[in-house]
Amino acid sequence: MSKRITTEEYFTMPETNRPMELVYGYVREPPTPFGDHQSAVFRVAVLLDAHVRRYGLGRVFISPFDVVLDPEAALIVQPDVLFIARGRLNIVCSHVWGAPDLVVEVASPSTQIHDRTLKLAWYRRYGVKECWLLYPHDRRIEIVDLESDARESFTGEASVRSRVLPEFGERAGDCFE
Repeated sequence: MSKRITTEEYFTMPETNRPMELVYGYVREPPTPFGDHQSAVFRVAVLLDAHVRRYGLGRVFISPFDVVLDPEAALIVQPDVLFIARGRLNIVCSHVWGAPDLVVEVASPSTQIHDRTLKLAWYRRYGVKECWLLYPHDRRIEIVDLESDARESFTGEASVRSRVLPEFGERAGDCFE
């Protein structure tokens, strides 16, 4: 779609399962993800959800699920997986209206540069605390602390360490099939 639209107009569009975001008023429709991408999304979502439920920490959601970072600027994203802490669940009302505590983006060849640059900058600007970048080809997870810009990578048997979910501790390799 090449015509600029508002956040309100975006939400009048028909519901779809295709990935779609609103970037400063312009609809962006990346191609549907490949199998490795979907598998990583599913695995990390299952592990995160089990952990979050076990400790009553909040809620985990998977894409496509709209996150309205800036309604006035018409900026709406769909992270692959997101976590919102229990005390902040009031930002979930049909969609997420504000910054999740943690987002997960699975790198695909067609979206990797977009995810590592623009989306990371948006997440930082609008108050997301942590972003997990998953690389299925390398079976690697890079965790970016968006408040300090500290980065740490995990592979294989290494336990994933998260500032947002400090008790998580699953092995990096378990986040991939």
